[in-house]
Amino acid sequence: MDAGVAALLGAAVGSLATLGAAFVTGRAAARSQVDQWRRQHRRDAYVSYLAALHDRDIAMDAIFEALRPSAPDLEQLDERVGRFVGLAREVHRTAEVVLVEGPPALAQAAGRVGGASGDLSEVMRRMVKDAHALDATRKAADTALAAQREQALHQAVKRFRSAAADVFDKPR
Repeated sequence: MDAGVAALLGAAVGSLATLGAAFVTGRAAARSQVDQWRRQHRRDAYVSYLAALHDRDIAMDAIFEALRPSAPDLEQLDERVGRFVGLAREVHRTAEVVLVEGPPALAQAAGRVGGASGDLSEVMRRMVKDAHALDATRKAADTALAAQREQALHQAVKRFRSAAADVFDKPR
């Protein structure tokens, strides 16, 4: 083989190796960018969900505060319930994004938050209904039950936060 052909073959092999390395590097960079985008999208979904939960919980606290007097202001109570309902819809909307974004552990944690929230909301609705009926017979028991369920909700939200942090701490 003559030196010119050998040089040409050497240049071709070198070019192919360089092209292959550039291709592999480009794919790895693209994959890294997609992974970063996915992580940011998930983080945004989890943060939006937690923010919606926080706002809704503040609205629920306002309802319990309005229920505290022996004769609650029913107009004020109904306004607070209306605000709560709107914020609860926002929680459901953001929860749907969490469910789509996954992973399954986060969907399960969000489901536990939803269950605990529903349990507390059930007591709150009953207390509002009783306030409208001017029936205080269950008020003390429901107030104690609401405190227990509020603690259970707090624990479920705490576990959701922990599960969300685990999603970002796991190596890929």
